[in-house]
Amino acid sequence: MTNALAPAPIIDNSTPWVAQQIEQYVATDGEKPTFRYNAPLLLLTTRGRKSGEWRRTCLIYGPDDDRLLIVASLGGAPTHPVWYLNLRDNPRVWVQVGGETFWAVARDATPEEKPVLWEKMVGIYPDYADYQTKTDREIPVVILERE
Repeated sequence: MTNALAPAPIIDNSTPWVAQQIEQYVATDGEKPTFRYNAPLLLLTTRGRKSGEWRRTCLIYGPDDDRLLIVASLGGAPTHPVWYLNLRDNPRVWVQVGGETFWAVARDATPEEKPVLWEKMVGIYPDYADYQTKTDREIPVVILERE
């Protein structure tokens, strides 16, 4: 179900395994692919901060009442993922969860919110805890709120 028009055109992540995830996700309305620990996946489309192009990737998410949580881990890399840099400059994002698509506004969890939300996400995907030990940067938890 779509409550608004999607941005167009959308450019999918070019990393082969991520592109395959996106293709499977779109074809099955999110029933596939499955991920480690059965972590739920969504598709996030952000507007490029430099190019202005709409770019889509597949991410683990956690439900939080009527909000969605995502983690900008990049596997514990020393830099933030590009999608995160994009939404910091352009917080209006297009989201697909299962067969549902919608616009949302992204924001970082506040320092007060983050500890509880971080633990929730580590509960969904335990590798996040290890990722944080691999990097000196603070891995952000991002809250997506529907428009």
